[in-house]
Amino acid sequence: MVGLVGERDELLKLIEAAFEAQILVRGNEITVTGDAEHVERVSTLFEELIELIERGTVLNAENLVRSIDMIKGISGETARPSQVLSDAVLVHRGKAIKPKTLGQKKYVDAIRASTIVFGIGPAGTGKTYLAMAMAVKALQEKQVARLILTRPAVEAGEKLGFLPGTLYEKIDPYMRPLYDALYDMMDPESLARLTQRGTIEVSPLAFMRGRAQPVTSRVLTPEGWREIGSLQVGDLVIGSHGSPVYVLGVHPQGRKPVYRVWTQDGASTLACGEHLWAVSTAADRRRGKPRRILQTSEMIGRERTAHQHRYELPLLSHPAEFQHRRISLDPYALGLLPADAAEAARAGGRGGVIVADPITRSSTKFIPDSYLYNTPSVRLAVLQGLLDSDGEPARPKGRTGRIQYTTASSRLREDVVFLVRSLGGVASSRTRPVHHRHDAHIVDIRLPAGIQPFRLSRKAALYDDDGGGRPMRFIDRIEPAGNAETVCISVSAQNSLYVTDDFLVTHNTLNDSFIILDEAQNTTPEQMKMFLTRLGFGSKVVVTGDVSQIDLPSGQSSGLNVVREILTEIDGLHFVFLGSKDVVRHSIVQEIVEAYRRFDEAH
Repeated sequence: MVGLVGERDELLKLIEAAFEAQILVRGNEITVTGDAEHVERVSTLFEELIELIERGTVLNAENLVRSIDMIKGISGETARPSQVLSDAVLVHRGKAIKPKTLGQKKYVDAIRASTIVFGIGPAGTGKTYLAMAMAVKALQEKQVARLILTRPAVEAGEKLGFLPGTLYEKIDPYMRPLYDALYDMMDPESLARLTQRGTIEVSPLAFMRGRAQPVTSRVLTPEGWREIGSLQVGDLVIGSHGSPVYVLGVHPQGRKPVYRVWTQDGASTLACGEHLWAVSTAADRRRGKPRRILQTSEMIGRERTAHQHRYELPLLSHPAEFQHRRISLDPYALGLLPADAAEAARAGGRGGVIVADPITRSSTKFIPDSYLYNTPSVRLAVLQGLLDSDGEPARPKGRTGRIQYTTASSRLREDVVFLVRSLGGVASSRTRPVHHRHDAHIVDIRLPAGIQPFRLSRKAALYDDDGGGRPMRFIDRIEPAGNAETVCISVSAQNSLYVTDDFLVTHNTLNDSFIILDEAQNTTPEQMKMFLTRLGFGSKVVVTGDVSQIDLPSGQSSGLNVVREILTEIDGLHFVFLGSKDVVRHSIVQEIVEAYRRFDEAH
């Protein structure tokens, strides 16, 4: 009873002052008399307060006043305080983070139900804090694999370049409020560990947007390779499953430092330090964990553990699907043909000059593009012909499922590597000098299960005896490669992976992540579009901002204002508007916010 009415009846006096009713308390009995409507409201209030106490809420003047406002419908609608004030979003060290107003409760419910939520309202309404609590809860319950917190960094009117300290020291004051909220919700040791692993990322928006490759990097399409800088929204590229996927966004990133990422099979591509990669470690695979998403910079210097490669990259899970092309010769026969027959096939010739040297002994031999960039069945048939003629199952001690192919043609070597990688395999090559003859190029091949590299029964039997093997591709080293004009793309693949140089499978969208964009009123429309189109599958986005505190240069539109006009009636997207009644700071702050609102409306 003391918890209900307060010491010296202080809570009871607040209730009496709010309603036109008399309240008499004797022992455990409460009698309410007065106007029927007020008596009913007071009775409902007491029922709700009792339920709050039974759920562990300690009543005080602050939450009592909010409960009275909910019962009286001050915000325009009534609500049950027991449902609003007892909704624990997150509990840390015995402290429960809960919505304190009806508007905050709607905000929390919207985040639970929607993919993208815009929380718009004045300072002190808990927009960022509640979103952070929801994000930490989702990470703890493994609903997402990553937590990304970002905000525009340089809206205070000063140029970062003229501030003292390192770049991270310069941006720290802008990101500090996010860190402070995290420390309220997590143990420092856990936060440090998750931040170091990249599970939690706190970075300025400008850093987050820079996940890019040079404009000259190649991306695989159904027609073949194209420079990433030539791609446009709506174009098709090849995803990690081998099928075409749409380009959803193309975002120029300006000139940036780039790195060359090498794999153990000799493949490489260029990417900036913030570019994303889907990788797994030996420990991840043992524990059955999904791939982690790391930036290029996070892997530099950590490419090996105990002298073994640390990070394994995904391969094509199915052969790449190119458009069907007309060909003049059976593809398996092409692989078996002597030297110049392939040239005749390339020209569509009917006949041609055939010389005596086998296909692999000609230093100028190659596979015509009409066979390389064709259906998986055509490419496999060409490879089978080549391997049946000059390939053998390789059986080094302790290593199974490998194939070795030898040719005198450096171009044919590259074509064989292309065929293998396009089918989801791994191929690396080396050169052996041969006295008085052309050098011998040796290709070591490993193909995925289900792909038979030989048609000759003798070779097929030897290969099958080894039981095949799993092709694997690991990051070998990462080296600085100067500066380059860069661009980033987002694709419609569910895992957001696409194929770049040398059939490397890379990642550039935020999947399985909880992403918060704070202070979004200080984004430009272009920044807001870039941010929203980065959304990956299995992710949730919360955008917070106060449109009354825009710090952009005069004449520059706010991305948060523009998006309210553009994104309407989209399923899974919700706008929540918080007001002065949702301010949970000192009560005078509510009055200040409301006074400014009236002033703005009058002017």
